[in-house]
Amino acid sequence: MLSQSTPQSGHDGPYPAPVDVRGFAVRPEWIDYNGHMNVGYYGVAFDQALDVMLEEHLGTGKTYVETAGYGPYILQSHVQFRRELLEGEGFRVEFLLLDHDAKRMVYFARMISERDDALCATQEALLMNVSQETGRGAPFPDWAQARIARMAAAHEALPADPAIGARLGIRRD
Repeated sequence: MLSQSTPQSGHDGPYPAPVDVRGFAVRPEWIDYNGHMNVGYYGVAFDQALDVMLEEHLGTGKTYVETAGYGPYILQSHVQFRRELLEGEGFRVEFLLLDHDAKRMVYFARMISERDDALCATQEALLMNVSQETGRGAPFPDWAQARIARMAAAHEALPADPAIGARLGIRRD
């Protein structure tokens, strides 16, 4: 394993605001008996898009895990379903970095249909950098902390999405 001190992927910015990850489509095996993407596969799709964002932009994805022995673990996630996705339908995921500290990040993601630009789902999640050896949280290396801070700064001027911080409950009008 290499040291955490040298990034093996990603870049130092500037970062798009939001980060837009494209090239996804609903797979046949993701379709449930209702004829649309099953609820569980929204999480899979968000995770696959997150892997791309972490690898290509922050450098804390798969290559980081393989070379440094650390990697991102989702600790908490809240998904809101807005519109169904159908078999074969293309979609993209936009990421906004909302908050961070030395070993954690909070992000917000929007899943958007490529067919009509409709918002299909959102995810707000907390992730932590974890040692593959100990299974415990650990600070990101300095280069990753600097990249995360730059991305957060690029995203802080974006308007807040009303779904951020949404409370789970029954709406009573």
